[in-house]
Amino acid sequence: MDEAVREAIDRLRDEDKRQNHRIDLLEESIKSIQDLTISVHELAHDMKQMLEEQKEQGERLDKLEQEPVDTWHHIKVKAIDTVIGIVVGGLATGLIVMAAQYIK
Repeated sequence: MDEAVREAIDRLRDEDKRQNHRIDLLEESIKSIQDLTISVHELAHDMKQMLEEQKEQGERLDKLEQEPVDTWHHIKVKAIDTVIGIVVGGLATGLIVMAAQYIK
């Protein structure tokens, strides 16, 4: 019986070693999965920040693109105002001159 008990104990020790090795491999695998999960979470957070920054940059770019259009619009309005002012001023001057001739 001693030999059979000794073989059973040796077999159990070998099985314990194999199981301990498998547990160690599983722990390493779980740690790798946890590290990957943390990395994906950080990546998602960074992507969210990048999206917000792109939205802000898009708004600033729209303002920059709109500036020459606004400037050109202001130039046209001022030019039209100036032409109208000259015409009205000329008409007013003409009327004043005509009125002055009738008064004399």
